[in-house]
Amino acid sequence: MLGEVAGRLTRIREARRVVIETARLVRDRVADDGGGVAGEPAYFEAARTLRAEVEYLAEQDVVLRDPETGLVDFLGEVEGRRVWLCWRLGEPRVEHYHELDSGFVGRKPL
Repeated sequence: MLGEVAGRLTRIREARRVVIETARLVRDRVADDGGGVAGEPAYFEAARTLRAEVEYLAEQDVVLRDPETGLVDFLGEVEGRRVWLCWRLGEPRVEHYHELDSGFVGRKPL
């Protein structure tokens, strides 16, 4: 499943970049002449992609923690307790976990 998640995280990162860049462009246009996103089809496509990919991950019980670094969590079990299995885009496999009430800083090796 990590290969599929990696592809989706890459699309999320790119769509997010387009949305942010377009927002800056719109902000500048509004300041200059009251313009908006109407002439920016890339914005709408990126927003659709972003939404679809994030919704898909949620449906698969993958929690997106940081779209920029590609950090995600999956519910799992370690020594009989529920934990977050923690993975970041670029890591070869899921090798870390953290307790449900801690975050990335509490990551421990499996």
